[in-house]
Amino acid sequence: MQKFKNLLIAFVFTSSMPFYAQNAVIDANLKSDLQTEIQYLSGTDKDNLVDWDFWISEGRKSGKWTTIGVPSCWEQQGFGAYNYGQDKEDNRAQEYGLYKYTFNAPKNWKNKNINIVFEGVMTDAEVKINGKLAGEIHQGAFYEFKYAITDLLKYGKQNILEVKVHKVSANESINHAERNADFWIFGGIYRPVYLEILPKENIERVAIDAKANGIINADIFTTSKKVHAIAATLSNVNGQVIENLKIDKSFKEEGRWHITTKANNVKTWNPEFPNLYVLHIKILDKQNKILHKISETIGFRTVEVLEGDGIYVNGKRIKFKGVNRHSFHPKSGRTTSKSWSLEQALQIKDMNMNAVRMAHYPPDKHFLQVCDSLGLFVINEICTWHNPTLDTKVARKIVKETVVRDVNHPSIVLWANGNEQGWNTEVDDDYAKWDIQKREVIHPWSIYKKTNTIHYSHYHSLINDAYSKDKILFPTEFLHGLYDGGHGAGLDDYWNIMWNLPLSAGGFLWDFADEGIERTDKNNEIDLDGNHAPDGIVGPYGEKEGSYFTIKEVWSPIYIEDRFIKEDFNGIFRIENRYHYTNLDKCTMTAKWIKFNGPKDNKNATILNTTKVDLPNLAPITKGQFTVDKPKNWKEADALYLTAVNQYGKEIFTWSYPVSIPKKANSSQIDVAEKGSISTKTENEFIKVEANGISYLFSEKTGLLQEVKKGNTTIPLKDGPIILNQKDKIKSITVNSSEEKVEILVVFEEGKWSPGWSTLKEYRSDIIKWTVNANGLLDVKVEFKGYRNLKGFRGITFSFPETQVAGMKWLGDGPYRVWRNRMKGTEFNVWENDYNNTITGHSGFVYPEFKGFFSNLYWAKIKGNNNNGFTVYCNSPQVYLRMLTPENAPDTRKGRLDPKFPKGDISFVMNIPAIGTKFQKPESTGPHGNPEHYFGNDDNPITIDLTFDFN
Repeated sequence: MQKFKNLLIAFVFTSSMPFYAQNAVIDANLKSDLQTEIQYLSGTDKDNLVDWDFWISEGRKSGKWTTIGVPSCWEQQGFGAYNYGQDKEDNRAQEYGLYKYTFNAPKNWKNKNINIVFEGVMTDAEVKINGKLAGEIHQGAFYEFKYAITDLLKYGKQNILEVKVHKVSANESINHAERNADFWIFGGIYRPVYLEILPKENIERVAIDAKANGIINADIFTTSKKVHAIAATLSNVNGQVIENLKIDKSFKEEGRWHITTKANNVKTWNPEFPNLYVLHIKILDKQNKILHKISETIGFRTVEVLEGDGIYVNGKRIKFKGVNRHSFHPKSGRTTSKSWSLEQALQIKDMNMNAVRMAHYPPDKHFLQVCDSLGLFVINEICTWHNPTLDTKVARKIVKETVVRDVNHPSIVLWANGNEQGWNTEVDDDYAKWDIQKREVIHPWSIYKKTNTIHYSHYHSLINDAYSKDKILFPTEFLHGLYDGGHGAGLDDYWNIMWNLPLSAGGFLWDFADEGIERTDKNNEIDLDGNHAPDGIVGPYGEKEGSYFTIKEVWSPIYIEDRFIKEDFNGIFRIENRYHYTNLDKCTMTAKWIKFNGPKDNKNATILNTTKVDLPNLAPITKGQFTVDKPKNWKEADALYLTAVNQYGKEIFTWSYPVSIPKKANSSQIDVAEKGSISTKTENEFIKVEANGISYLFSEKTGLLQEVKKGNTTIPLKDGPIILNQKDKIKSITVNSSEEKVEILVVFEEGKWSPGWSTLKEYRSDIIKWTVNANGLLDVKVEFKGYRNLKGFRGITFSFPETQVAGMKWLGDGPYRVWRNRMKGTEFNVWENDYNNTITGHSGFVYPEFKGFFSNLYWAKIKGNNNNGFTVYCNSPQVYLRMLTPENAPDTRKGRLDPKFPKGDISFVMNIPAIGTKFQKPESTGPHGNPEHYFGNDDNPITIDLTFDFN
């Protein structure tokens, strides 16, 4: 454990990589009698702890004095017991802990004011200095508090800090808000503790309102009687002075000075251009001598919530592309770090999001600093949970602590007075008392004043034609992401309405990361408390699930209309600039024409041509088009890639478009030149064909493949192709042999007309046609009826034991599986996945998941154990590969999260199911969640044409 003492921490945002880099700079040279000095008594984050003496009342390691690293959740240091918020009261841990720490107070502090600051303690904290109470017991786990301890210190001597921490609060309304909630419960001093050393004449705090037009209003809180004037200077984040500000107006009242000034030629703050400045404020005496100076990072922006219209920032109506986020790390619980905040915020930005809601409490200060720097709108929230609400006395204290700490962050655009009926309406007006910017207050999951923040609304409720249709609609939670459901599944449908509905202000997905904790009492295994905590787009350590990339495409600020490249492709793509502040010419785009190699090649692809795409100079929220130049050999390509990059060099998204149809792309990969002898015989109700060292066995009664052997090795693909949802009887099976091939034709009886199928009276016969070629290749062509199919699959299936599958390499969309309502986010390419048995959000956390449906199959090399694999070429377009059947997680909420799979193990299908969410069946998430499918009729039967290579 490393001890940190006498460190002045200044957060500096570097300019070498604008807005995408933040560094904490430790510089002892900044120490000055005119500035605030910070001395840490604890460590600074989860990776830098300081040992304090510690004793705990019950649970693990209880009843004896030892040491603990601070800051930390004591459960993660091996103490006490674990609880999830929804545990029954009888099973709830009740421990308390005693902390001791000795520190020195230098003699030169005698003429200073000293505060001790706790950034967060769970849950009730009694603080003593040298045996005397520093102040009243603090209640509430997620809020910064401080005590003035100037008169309690012994200067030039050692001082003893003692903290008694109760995990369970003496205030029952806090217990309901914080310990009954839907998240993990921890105990301890989990955020840093430090001393503030200030001049006697000092600024206690400042509250700043920096408008988009450059006007600054600031409240400077000081009790000093010597203050005669205020001076203000504006610099950039690198410390270069931009302007000595002229104070246009100032007045003082009890405990506060107010000033108004105006900065010239400043750039506004928004998520696309998060321009930051530093406002330096000095209090001066009558001789203009500086008494104290303080610096605050600010951004110039104006937030307006216009009733019946929308939420505006700097005059632009905003669509929130947001997510909910807990302050949480799997190793350290609620104790995090700035590097972790930065890592998670970068992932949020990478998904093309522009907003984050704090769930369900104020975050670490460094996360808000990162949001300021990278550019993310923030809804900041106090912690409440359903009814009953916080009692008014403690709620008033908590609102003040939240707003006073966070008031100056430009990223914060709204306050949330609790969550889901936990709103104490008596304190709604308290936010304005402490917020100089007078930001609006919302009630998440409520129709309140100007807004409707309904949670988990069904797709159809977004029509917004109820009595609240004049409210600004933005669900602060939607598409709950339990396991693999929600998030990306349904988002395309939801966003089509949200984007085009004038009163929609977007919404916030639930939630960012699986809140899985490493249990120190269970050999550090990840615990998600059943289905309570696996709700993330990413896993506990940031492992990306499939929805991550779906969101990245759906929420791309460059929207490209769906496009198919055919023989008469003209190169034109229709486009919409969905940025709020950025002209499209700030971005760049590259086109690549790709030729893919086959399954036997180590090199997956060759780039035939690369060109720059001239994007139009589209203003935000406008439409246009661009043209991709077609090289002379464009028809030789298998795919076109379009990669868009933003003004900071970050990839927005890469769109991929197949150029060659499967039959053409596969023609050069299937080896048909090799010849060999072929023979066939029928006996014991089997048709046996041998060709080029491979033996095939077919059922004489069903025509299904029963066995494949290569020499003495059995390749266990069999029992297919079963035509899914086909009940017709076999009419005939015929075998035709020649020197080059053996054909087996299975013809089914004609199916009769059924209402809803077609206007035709009869259907043509379904057929299965096997062709064993003399070189050993096996072709199968299956034709079957097309009709409206409400629930079942249309396609064919085979058996192949899961225990024999080692992995696969394929050309198609990937590398993630898809659902009918989560098709976007994949890329057409050659992919390779090893077998895994990940249950999304529950176990394994190895992504991409190996099992599931994969779209747009061209070919797949199935790697078997003991060299018993094979390669299959799919010569029919728009076919899904079904690879095995994923296991279900426990309690999938009445089957909403376990879509049905066809029988068998490996299938080739024309339609796939959608997936639901924790609270919704798939059909309530939009059109793509509906089980109804439409297929061809007698004039256009469904054809699946495959070639198997067992060599």
